[in-house]
Amino acid sequence: PAAFHEIAAVLQQSLSEVRRIARELRPEALDDLGLVNALIALCARVSGHSGLWIDRAFARELPCLGAEADLVIYRVAQEALTNALRHSRATQIAIGLACEPDHVVLSVRDDGCGLPDPLGECTGLTGMRERALLIDAHLELRSARDAGVEVRLAVPVPVMASGRR
Repeated sequence: PAAFHEIAAVLQQSLSEVRRIARELRPEALDDLGLVNALIALCARVSGHSGLWIDRAFARELPCLGAEADLVIYRVAQEALTNALRHSRATQIAIGLACEPDHVVLSVRDDGCGLPDPLGECTGLTGMRERALLIDAHLELRSARDAGVEVRLAVPVPVMASGRR
């Protein structure tokens, strides 16, 4: 009986860990709130932890990009915000989500120290590039020494059956 209770406790702990990992893979906020509201919640959480105000400018209406694209946008925004806080010594961060004719564009800008030159191996940046490739998006990093970094992700709007976007 004691061994059974121990096994049950280990299984319960393992199940809790699997649930935590699943939440991190696809944040519940995306499913519950949608992309824009999930980004607002992300900004509020990051701002709450850091004390740094994040200026937000999100389009009121976005085309449906699909669950995979929403997740990529969310994760790129999350990584860009994390990098700005950890590495840039930024005093201001701005995040935007805008509609262009054939793309939805995520932009995260900070006023920090810029990217190191040479950049070297940065797993966060590599992860953002790999995520962008998964959905045929274009990721661009702009950096100027002591003038900050801009991460720009252009996600193509899917063509509908009618041939229009």
